Amino acid sequence: MDRKTDLTETSTLSVAIVGSGGSGVVTIGKILLESIARFGLFALMSRSSGPQIRGGESAVMLRIGSSPVDSLDDDFDLLLALDWLNAERFSDEIPITENSLILADPDKGALPDHYNHTANRQLLTPLSELAKSIEQGRANMVGLGVLSSLIGLPRTIVCEAARDTLGQKGAAVLEATLKCIDLGYSETPEERYFAPLSAPETIQPRWNISGNEASGFGALQGGVRFVAAYPITPASEILEWLAPNLEKSGGSLVQAEDELASINMIIGASFGGVPSLTATSGPGLSLMMEGLGLAVASETPVVVSNVMRGGPSTGIPTKSEQSDLNLALYGFHGDAPHIVLSALSIRDCAFTTEWAVKLAETLQAVAIVLTDQSQGQARAVIQPPSRTSLEGKRKLASATEHYQRYALSEDDVSPMAIPGDSNCIYTADGLEHNQQGVPSAMAEDHQRQLDKRRQKLTRFDYGDDWAEITGEGDICLITWGSATGATREAAARLNRAGHPTQVLAVRLLAPLSVERFRQVTGSAAKLLVVEQNHGGQFFEYLNAQRALPQQAQSLAQPGPLPIRPNVIYNRIMQGL
Repeated sequence: MDRKTDLTETSTLSVAIVGSGGSGVVTIGKILLESIARFGLFALMSRSSGPQIRGGESAVMLRIGSSPVDSLDDDFDLLLALDWLNAERFSDEIPITENSLILADPDKGALPDHYNHTANRQLLTPLSELAKSIEQGRANMVGLGVLSSLIGLPRTIVCEAARDTLGQKGAAVLEATLKCIDLGYSETPEERYFAPLSAPETIQPRWNISGNEASGFGALQGGVRFVAAYPITPASEILEWLAPNLEKSGGSLVQAEDELASINMIIGASFGGVPSLTATSGPGLSLMMEGLGLAVASETPVVVSNVMRGGPSTGIPTKSEQSDLNLALYGFHGDAPHIVLSALSIRDCAFTTEWAVKLAETLQAVAIVLTDQSQGQARAVIQPPSRTSLEGKRKLASATEHYQRYALSEDDVSPMAIPGDSNCIYTADGLEHNQQGVPSAMAEDHQRQLDKRRQKLTRFDYGDDWAEITGEGDICLITWGSATGATREAAARLNRAGHPTQVLAVRLLAPLSVERFRQVTGSAAKLLVVEQNHGGQFFEYLNAQRALPQQAQSLAQPGPLPIRPNVIYNRIMQGL
């Protein structure tokens, strides 16, 4: 049986929706994703838009599975086109095959040559004409009904999801929506294009969440109670989610005038004893580097959530790329040890951000969390996130006559005083200092403080959370961040093809656990480092850390197209 004709542990169904501005593409996606969650399945939904700042054509891409879904598939089984205006812009992002089904409105233009010549199966349905039969009817809701019926979602669940999603639109809009969905179901042909989705016997709790929302949730779980940030695509949703939820938790959020102000605000709040975070993307992180150096020198814990996008410069703000790694690792001036983490999935955004906050607090350090647009602005139906076991508390100072803020302690973490204690007054600035915090240009003080700031990070026991290791075999696929989902799926295909493969997905990028890394990869005969950037930044970093053997190879693909499992699978198969 073809892996796409039935929904099993290893099979999924992929759906794409395209349309011009105002056609309601995203609304369909939201209702469909909520329906899938209620049905007890998992799904990943990503969005794409043209180069316009606002409005214009858009696309939604979903992949549905009976187990967690962390990447898009190689191609799509069903494409719903509300219209074809500028749809060719998405042809690379929405690959189809001769077995794909195209559901389109014949009154909204002819199929573009690319799709017309590729797909043998076409279902032309007059969505806009049908919608006119209902007062305030919308073609997108008729299309939602047809699509949902084709893939086997129960009508009652789709209508319930529509009520919750559109309830604030008013009774008239909701009534018209439900009638349009019903009409779509009634207009679906009896021919079965797909095996219907099958609900699990027991429906476990599911979360419908975006990566940015998960990052915000993880920040709250970690104890963050102050956020200052300047809006930037694609990180702004972190701030939008945190603004009301921080207030409910007794915290506050300030929109700063720019990134320079925001980084200094959170350093000040943290100096005052409040765990603090800012969210940004590559251009903003560049502006924050001088301030982050101050946090390193003064050992003030702060967290930066950096949602990467295509670069350099303004680049492609609405598309994804793992191209800020070098900036996060090396962007500081001077020797400035700090923590760099990467979330391995939308679900993992919550865990990794919580862990980052608690690591920063425990180690009095700067922590940068790398996610990207494909995680942050995508939504997924997931299992509830896991929690870190790290307590994440600061080592606080007690009143003493001879308080030394930067004392050389056994674990290199010195007690930190909260302002207001007259017995624990100290200077916290960017100048090098001695153990008391008094500015010093002496070589001995500089050497001691350099060692202290580095050793407290490199000697700390990060436990098993430094990476996630799945499978075993002579082939080892090494990856990080959002490339993890496609890499794991490629490994599953290689295993089914008789080529035992393991995946090493690294969460703690700096300081790199080199010895543990070598233990995992040491017996592998073939190693491939997978990442989404042009220069192979992670591959080069691993080589600089002397973590990779000579036979390791790089698969570095820049954005904006996602890395698909078949690219990784074919690269390995070509070398066998």
